[in-house]
Amino acid sequence: MTKKSAMVIGGGITGMQASLDLADMGYKVYLIEKNPSIGGNMAKLDKTFPTLDCAACTITPKLVDTGSHPNIELLTYSEVKNIQGEAGNFKATVLKKTRYVDIEKCTGCAACVQACVLKGKIKDEHNEGMSKRGAAYIPFPQAVPLKATIDPDHCLYLTKGKCAQKCVKACGPEAIDYEIKDEEIEIDVGSIIVATGFKLDDPKKKPEYGYGDFPNVITSMQLERLLSPSGPSCGEVKRPSDDKSPKKIAFLQCVCSRDVNTNIYCSRFCCMQAIKEAILLKEHDPEAEVTVFYMDIRAFGKGYEELYNRAKDEFKIKFTKGRVSEILQKENKNLVTISEDIKQGGIFDNEFDLVVLSVGAVPNPLPPDIGITIPLWQDNFIDLENPYEDAVKTSIPGIFVAGCASSPKDIPDSVIQASAAAIQASIILGGKT
Repeated sequence: MTKKSAMVIGGGITGMQASLDLADMGYKVYLIEKNPSIGGNMAKLDKTFPTLDCAACTITPKLVDTGSHPNIELLTYSEVKNIQGEAGNFKATVLKKTRYVDIEKCTGCAACVQACVLKGKIKDEHNEGMSKRGAAYIPFPQAVPLKATIDPDHCLYLTKGKCAQKCVKACGPEAIDYEIKDEEIEIDVGSIIVATGFKLDDPKKKPEYGYGDFPNVITSMQLERLLSPSGPSCGEVKRPSDDKSPKKIAFLQCVCSRDVNTNIYCSRFCCMQAIKEAILLKEHDPEAEVTVFYMDIRAFGKGYEELYNRAKDEFKIKFTKGRVSEILQKENKNLVTISEDIKQGGIFDNEFDLVVLSVGAVPNPLPPDIGITIPLWQDNFIDLENPYEDAVKTSIPGIFVAGCASSPKDIPDSVIQASAAAIQASIILGGKT
């Protein structure tokens, strides 16, 4: 008998859209997210291209709708451990990791966050390491669910058994409970949508750029957090070495993309993300000089070419066609790029205050040995049964893929694919072929 429920793996914008579409059709949805909050990468963005709309204004209603929908059961801070069965009748084992917080009691007041003795000591993942949090934390102010989590890898009580437990004393509802254990649950579903998304590749694979050694070499996602009003510097862009506002900024495109030594594929959104961020930098400081070093500008979507032309004509952003071969650091922490300029011809040295690496995307992998092997393409993204006929169907009946789990793509394409996957999943749930 076909189960009238679905499981969506991944709570980013793709997973939320697929879940909402299925839930609005009347189906029960289990949304599995490995992090303490849904939202994914989009929750880190300042603006979206090509319209430069506020990212938070777009995603926050989705967060609220997903978290409050009666047909969606959120399983955050959870991972899929095993999948068995077939289309219409899958049985999944899900590990619900303990937060050491009773989420029924927690009000999200953040008193424990303020009281934690390690406050300001641990790199904050949401801010891409540009700020620090404590062992008791809430990922970001709009987190859904808005509940605290105790980091088991850093909490002094959990790792060393020695802590003043100020968080426990500060918690009015008495929600913190170190006796709460991990829990495995089993859920029965008729179809599965994989929306596990992407992460940036490791820029240290390109040691010639000095990431991790030179403080003023950052990634595009780190710049997003600096540009965001909810970020570590409240929207004021400051370079990490001295907190000064950078006046000369360079973007390096295709870092770990279109490169036989890292990933041969194009990550698609990097060009437009750099153009968007360059415009935002000019809006923050019209006197700033911004240069984009590129191989090709791939402005393929609706309104993308117009934004590219606007960057050149209105904001006077300089686009230099050529690869940067090396970055050197001066005593004052300024950076010197050694690069070719194909149009002018020759090799040139240029000095910048800040360098932003547009790092390519790699897939977030599914946990190994989950029972069902979902085929991968040679680039480790999930393979499609026939990409020329169906953009969401895997070779396993009843399992569909959406968003960046199958290939790098921008937000509009991810959302469209999420709805397509929801439609395909609903056909299975409806007992049809």
